[in-house]
Amino acid sequence: MSSSKPLLPWVVWGTAVTLYAIAIVNRSSLSALGPAAQEHFGIDASTLAAFPVIQLLVYAGCQIPVGILLDRYGSSVLILTGAVLMMAGQIAMATVTNVELAILARVLVGAGDACTFTAVMRMLPEWFKPRQLPTLGQVTGLIGQVGQLVSVTPLAFAVATLGWMGGFLGVVAVGLLVTLIGVVVLRDAPGLPTVFERMTRRVGTITKRSADLAGAPVTSVTMAPPETSMIPVVNGRRMTRPRSNGQEPFGMRLRRLLSIPGVRLAYWIHFVTPFPLQIFLLLWGTPFLTGGLGLSTPAASSLLSITVISSMVAGVVLGPISSRFIERRVELTVVLTLLIMGTWLAVILWPGMPPAWLIIALIVIIPIGGPSSMIAFEVARSHTPRSFSGFGTGFVNTGGFTAGLIGMMAVGIVLDLQGAGSPETYSLHAFKLAFAVQIPLWIIGLLGIFVERRKTRTWMNKHGRTLR
Repeated sequence: MSSSKPLLPWVVWGTAVTLYAIAIVNRSSLSALGPAAQEHFGIDASTLAAFPVIQLLVYAGCQIPVGILLDRYGSSVLILTGAVLMMAGQIAMATVTNVELAILARVLVGAGDACTFTAVMRMLPEWFKPRQLPTLGQVTGLIGQVGQLVSVTPLAFAVATLGWMGGFLGVVAVGLLVTLIGVVVLRDAPGLPTVFERMTRRVGTITKRSADLAGAPVTSVTMAPPETSMIPVVNGRRMTRPRSNGQEPFGMRLRRLLSIPGVRLAYWIHFVTPFPLQIFLLLWGTPFLTGGLGLSTPAASSLLSITVISSMVAGVVLGPISSRFIERRVELTVVLTLLIMGTWLAVILWPGMPPAWLIIALIVIIPIGGPSSMIAFEVARSHTPRSFSGFGTGFVNTGGFTAGLIGMMAVGIVLDLQGAGSPETYSLHAFKLAFAVQIPLWIIGLLGIFVERRKTRTWMNKHGRTLR
């Protein structure tokens, strides 16, 4: 067993992150199928936008409840429950022709997707050392982007070749296979049973021996955070230590969480970093490239693939950087956000057709926001008490998806208001005006970071800590 000890954490993480990648496939399965979905269901741009917007609205709305359930039931149950919900949603998406039922299918996908990422991130500190967490967090996001890559080209090819139903049911088949593996592999922490072992009430040898991996008590932080006993201070009054997970009223738990300025800072970091990528990659990238820039569908798919690859490369680079320069990671997210914002503004303000080099720059720079958003979870982990770990991660994870769904729907509405809401009426000018809806989101998010960064620094200095 000694030789296999280091292997089990990687097997558990590998299975969990594979299910996360499949969740990304499910989440972004319309990314290259926007025009196809409009033709399949006979809908305009606003209705098309409603598919991912409602999906992301459900995703964001489920984050805090999922965080509470995660603290109570553990990662394995949540990950597998999410996989089942997403399979149900994709089966419905493959078989229905009614728009309302198709939107309901995306609700199931959004609810299942909501269970996955937070649970995978919650599992990491149980199996790996704190110094590994920043890099592993970025690698988790990187592998998730493989799912994005699958949805951009292979899924679009499968739908074109096998038909709408065949393409979506293929995703379900892969998800079912990995879910069955997860039932017998996933463990919340060393020494805890798998879901299969809980069902059969028989604990296997691997699980029993894995208890040796637990070692010292696991912390949910990256670098020496304030102790839990220092955190609950509101209005000058010291609060008592939280009761056991899930037993404290929701409102009180939320107030405790929001009383920590570092958690609010993490929220705004996640709010401002990933939404341009979500808007572009989940829905409006293909219509913009084909209907706005006049590219062919294969050329648009190739550029979207470059977007995903760029995101993966950025994840590889940002993981070690955020781990090495912990005290500068907030500034890093601000700089990267300004870079994305500046590139989009150049495209929007360019008179006429933007040059090829600027479009390539946009395609390469937008994806940086995805890996940048992972820094938000490192900031949150450095400020959230362990008993609030799942709750805190879920809360922070609502940020980017709230901004994303607002921006995504706003783009569709602005297109329709200009009479350019269908593949036949798309135009470059209309898309430029539509993508300008991102500007107020950037301003709000950056202001949130600056305000909460100052408050966090003051709070940390008061308690003799360094801003993380």
